[in-house]
Amino acid sequence: MEKESVIVLDFGGQYNQLIARRVRECSVYCEVKPYTMSLEEIKKINPKGIIFTGGPNSVYDEKSPHYDKAIFELGIPILGICYGSQLMAWSLGGTVETAPTSEYGHTEVEVDTEDTLFEGVSKTTVCWMSHTDYIAKAPQGFRVTAHTPVCPITSFRSAPLYIRTTSTQHSSIRKLCIQQRV
Repeated sequence: MEKESVIVLDFGGQYNQLIARRVRECSVYCEVKPYTMSLEEIKKINPKGIIFTGGPNSVYDEKSPHYDKAIFELGIPILGICYGSQLMAWSLGGTVETAPTSEYGHTEVEVDTEDTLFEGVSKTTVCWMSHTDYIAKAPQGFRVTAHTPVCPITSFRSAPLYIRTTSTQHSSIRKLCIQQRV
């Protein structure tokens, strides 16, 4: 019997192991892999989900880590966190820019409580931010599901592509595991 798993693709974020641990706490097998892992290797593992981690880079810098856009065509649910969400937005035609004001630490976020990712979360919730770039425009066909006074898009989604992103690391990982049990 093949084990069901989630892959955490590490783009240099300091919380990659914490993210994997949270997935494992949902009784889901999870491995952290470098962003250099090939698409063919991912296909062989056949994960039930993929998480793109954060990282210290700017997606619009050519020297920053990127990934093959074909990953979005595999039909595997993908959750992007911080840099991972910015990379997804940028790769799929959205706009990522330097934020007018950086957000660090305690930040109030307005969420769309109608979205399944935020079910049971207060409309205004506190998250911990650490970014100097932000998603200024979501890719075409995506819906914004959260924002802050400074950042117009802290979370967006597109159900047909199985993509959800968040700039924050609140309980999104745990909620995703509970709602979409693999």
